[in-house]
Amino acid sequence: MDGLSVSPLKTPAIEIVDLSASHDSDDEEKREVIPDDASFRDDDSGEDDDYLSLYEDMLDGMPDRAEWEDEPVDVCTIEESFAFRKRLRLVGEDQFITETIEAGKISAKKLCTAFGIRPPPLLEGQPDHKYYPLLGLGITRELTKRVKLPDYNTIDDAVELLKKSKNIIVLTGAGISTSLGIPDFRSKETGLYSQLQHLGLSDPQEVFDICIFREDPSIFYSVAKDILPSTRKFSPTHAFIKLLQDKGKLLTNFTQNIDNLESYAGILPEKLIQCHGSFATATCVECKYRVKGEEIYKDLKAGRVARCDRCIRSLRQAKPFGIKRKRSTNGVPSSKKKRQSYEDSTDDEEYDIAVAGVMKPDITFFGEDLPERFHDRLVQHDRALVDLVLVIGTSLKVAPVSEVSGFLPAGTPQIYISREPCQHIDFDIDMLGECDTVVTELCRRAGWDLEHDMIKKDSIDVQLHQGYDSRYTFKVIPA
Repeated sequence: MDGLSVSPLKTPAIEIVDLSASHDSDDEEKREVIPDDASFRDDDSGEDDDYLSLYEDMLDGMPDRAEWEDEPVDVCTIEESFAFRKRLRLVGEDQFITETIEAGKISAKKLCTAFGIRPPPLLEGQPDHKYYPLLGLGITRELTKRVKLPDYNTIDDAVELLKKSKNIIVLTGAGISTSLGIPDFRSKETGLYSQLQHLGLSDPQEVFDICIFREDPSIFYSVAKDILPSTRKFSPTHAFIKLLQDKGKLLTNFTQNIDNLESYAGILPEKLIQCHGSFATATCVECKYRVKGEEIYKDLKAGRVARCDRCIRSLRQAKPFGIKRKRSTNGVPSSKKKRQSYEDSTDDEEYDIAVAGVMKPDITFFGEDLPERFHDRLVQHDRALVDLVLVIGTSLKVAPVSEVSGFLPAGTPQIYISREPCQHIDFDIDMLGECDTVVTELCRRAGWDLEHDMIKKDSIDVQLHQGYDSRYTFKVIPA
């Protein structure tokens, strides 16, 4: 084991992103793993950031454990994984590596699975030390996770937290709008991404990639009608957030949704952070002219790329007087030239439109920065005040919103509400079911009147999830 005496795993694997730090800081120390064999580098230029990013991309792309634990892969059991994670937090990274990898008790490849990482096909057949960077990333991410608070476990605990808390952060995703017929993004059969295979993209998320939008905006416009909100009706979960506001309990609603339904539900602008923007406005990518979103709805619904009216006007005004793009006269008498030039105006309009700037809905694409209000509100205001966090209808797979849970004070209780459990964050109480169903039952138990025409008189059955102390399933029992 001499070759492991100075294991690169004992160097922290990634830079820890501090959300409270300035975006412009250039002097943060980057920490990385450099394995003995650098065969994954394209050259010997020492560009370790590019080398490390390969493993980070692999880790980000891993499916949830439930999707692969039945495959013929040598994996740690759930009990072993729990024990390894507990030991890591108890003794620290260096001692943990000494006791496991360096002691020869387990391979790095198998230990990766204890942290929810499936050994990727890219590394199959490689020496074990090739898994060090990937394992290092998993360890570092594990150590940056929040730790579940032991005092909160039951539905009654959740209700009491709701009743006594005065500064609640509500972090929401697409799951709070699905009852309205608006698809979420990641559901296997009904999610938007699963319906975009026909576009021939290597990754359905490329529809929302800013580089691809700039190259060919028609790709986004071809599917925009599927995510464009067709109604101003909001769900019972939106009404629940408004109820928290009315009771003076809502600190901030951070929403990842772009449907703008929070505004329609009555959430005040000063209480609402639209992390990924919305369709409420649209901006020209060339001249930055901004309009109300409704002005391009006709184009969005038709799957037609919207062009900037101001760019079109400027192009027409800039044309030299008396010079027009015309058809050849081909011997047409001069008396008819003026009329034919006038008839060519339709062609001129099409030419103007073709070179005018593209209107982009003010939603945040992959590759774009989130609004400054997101960072400022979270860091400079909410972090010091929050006394309860509700995460509703999101799988928390898109950074930096996915990092909010771990950024908030460790002693702040956090409750998770969604159809499926969140695999990579330990919340204090998990409530699994339709979001509308869960919040309706919570309000009933709290003695609050949640009014919405979609709420029925059906009973709601709540069961403790087998094998868990603080995870519950909510199901409607028709009357």
